[in-house]
Amino acid sequence: MHDVPYLNRTVGPEIVAGMTAVCSAVKREVTKMPCGIQILAGCNEQAIAVAKVCNFDFIRAEGFVFSHIADEGMMNSDAGNLLRYRKQINAESVMVFADIKKKHSSHSITDDLGLEDVAKAAEFFLSDGVVITGTHTGSPVEVRQIELIKQSNVQLPVLIGSGVTQHNLSSFMDANGLIIGSYFKKNGDWRNEIDVSRLPPFMDQAQHLRMCNN
Repeated sequence: MHDVPYLNRTVGPEIVAGMTAVCSAVKREVTKMPCGIQILAGCNEQAIAVAKVCNFDFIRAEGFVFSHIADEGMMNSDAGNLLRYRKQINAESVMVFADIKKKHSSHSITDDLGLEDVAKAAEFFLSDGVVITGTHTGSPVEVRQIELIKQSNVQLPVLIGSGVTQHNLSSFMDANGLIIGSYFKKNGDWRNEIDVSRLPPFMDQAQHLRMCNN
C-alpha cells in the first residue's frame, strides 16, 4: 500500500518477486489460518500467481466485473482473463474475493446499477465472494449494503473491506468476513506501524459477539 503512485493492472517482476518473498515468510509463520494477498492496483493475475506459489488461500481482486475510474485511471473487468489464467496455472483452489463498487473510485459509469446488481454479476462471473467498502481506506460500510446483497438472493459470502473497528464491530456480524487494516495501526491510521495493544480487546469483543449470536 505504501508503493505509491500505483500502477494500473501491471507491475514489474521486482514487485512479484518481493511479494512472493514476503508471502513465503508469512506462510512459514501462519500455518493454521487462511492467508490472502492483494497486489495494487488491480494486479489480479500476479496475485493469483503469488498465491499459487505460496500456498495462499485467496486473493482480493479489484475490477473483477464492470468498469470504474480509479485514481490510477480507467479499470475494466478482468474476470474472464483472470479465471482462465487461474485454470491455466492449476490454481483453482485460490479463491477470488472481488471488490464491488470499490473505494477510491468513481462509479458514475455504472450509476444505474445498484450494489446488488454488481454483486449478482460477480456471482454470475464465478467470484468466490464479494468485498464491499466505504468511500476510502478506513471509511465504514453502510450496514444496509449488507442487507441489500443478502436480500437479493446472492449466495456469495459478503466481506467488509474497510472501516471496521472495535466500536462498530457489532454492526457487521451479518457479514461472512472482515478485512481489517487501518484499525490495527497506531491511531487507526493505515500509514502508521501496527499497534499490538489494539488486537486483544478487538478479538475479545469479536468472541463475545460470536457467543451472543450463537
